[in-house]
Amino acid sequence: MTGPGAVRVGVDVHDWVLRSGPAERRDLLDHVADAGLDHVGVGDHVSFQGGGGFDGMVSAAAALAATDRLDVWIAIYQAALRHPLTVARQLSSLAEMGPGRLVLGVGVGGEDRREVSNCGVDPRTRGRRLDECLEVLAALGPGEPVDHEGEFFRLEQAAVVPAPQPPAPIVVGGTSEAAIERAARYGDGWLGIFCSPRRFGVTARSLAERAASHGREVGWLGMQLWCGLDDDPARAREMVADRMTGLYGLPYDKLEHLAPAGTPEQVADFLMPYVEAGARHITVLGVARDPRAGIDHAAEVRRHLIEAGAA
Repeated sequence: MTGPGAVRVGVDVHDWVLRSGPAERRDLLDHVADAGLDHVGVGDHVSFQGGGGFDGMVSAAAALAATDRLDVWIAIYQAALRHPLTVARQLSSLAEMGPGRLVLGVGVGGEDRREVSNCGVDPRTRGRRLDECLEVLAALGPGEPVDHEGEFFRLEQAAVVPAPQPPAPIVVGGTSEAAIERAARYGDGWLGIFCSPRRFGVTARSLAERAASHGREVGWLGMQLWCGLDDDPARAREMVADRMTGLYGLPYDKLEHLAPAGTPEQVADFLMPYVEAGARHITVLGVARDPRAGIDHAAEVRRHLIEAGAA
């Protein structure tokens, strides 16, 4: 680590950022900020596993409007299911609402192939489609008119103004070779999930080498971690096991080595090897007995990480 200020830790707010009323939403987000956390994360799905999900841009707008004290991550946004001109407009609008407070995480998705195909996208093309989407977003970013003729998108003198100032960092998720190349070529950073500390370090080194080959430097490295959090480790395990089984349809013992359960100190200990491997932006996707408990436990994870770094 480079010092106690090097690591920024936030908490995923799951669905309560939309399901709460305005006053409760503001109160909960104030609680996140008062606890010392650095950001909140929101997810994105169109129609996941039978129809579930929340729109990431809408969730981000709700969070940005409810507080000016926190950054907001959208992770992971299903950009391959949208038209890049629409995405560019949404980013412009969010930049006006909360300038400098948005991070856009993108990935190919595909855990539910039906979600992809029902959006009119051939699941086999989603990687190429995402690459072209990122190419178009980069061209539209400065606000100048763009002509583009690609495999999936055609634009004629398309422009989105005002240009986001500052531009939202775009970070790429995924551990495949294609994802690492995508981050190196188009991204401002890389965001890991469900990978070991060793894999995280290998990916970070590969990303640096590939980015350099494109004449770029990509230094933003992040990690998202599903975990059960409670003062009782057995209860923490039970809660995260239920969530993992419901989300991914897999028994928890298949994911336990990448999605820990325990006290905040135990989860921080689990995270330290990622920090040592270069992770400087961490989102705790915590499963706890209620939102406030999850926020408080995530703040304790942050405190333990910073204290360990200072030591």
